[in-house]
Amino acid sequence: MFKQAALIAVLAGPAAAAGLEIDVAGEANGTIKIDLFEDLAPQHVEQITAIAEAGSYDNVVFHRVIDGFMAQTGDVEHGVFGGNMARAGTGGSEFDDLPAEFSDKPFERGIVGMARAQNPNSANSQFFIMFEPGYFLNGQYTVIGEVTEGMEIVDQIKRGAGQNGAVIGEPDRMAAVRVTE
Repeated sequence: MFKQAALIAVLAGPAAAAGLEIDVAGEANGTIKIDLFEDLAPQHVEQITAIAEAGSYDNVVFHRVIDGFMAQTGDVEHGVFGGNMARAGTGGSEFDDLPAEFSDKPFERGIVGMARAQNPNSANSQFFIMFEPGYFLNGQYTVIGEVTEGMEIVDQIKRGAGQNGAVIGEPDRMAAVRVTE
């Protein structure tokens, strides 16, 4: 079902989306609004918009949350709330990985970036929201947007443990994700 909806979204061409609304549930409860930067990262914005429109981000957990750094989510393959969280953060989507779309936009508080593996061209569905500036990420990760409302909700997301920030127990989740214009 996801594959079919995603394919239709891709064939329809670039979405007229300008943002996302994310309803967060768990220790943090509320709505985060994100302005997407189609001009800086058109391929990344198109892909996450298609994933959101297909409903695949709904009930995906914040699996990696590092205090003073960022909150990561978006593993639609292994990060669905209620599933086995042992592999959360290792999956992607039905889409291919994306080539990097690096820009001069710095990683400030509230910036949304695409997560990736060692290969700069491996971003797929996962993204992260910065708690604090992370200038060491500049030119290394693709910036896709910025939180315009709800940073107080981001600040309340359940933190992970250890150096990798893996969330233990019941993680907070994106209960619903909507594409906005």
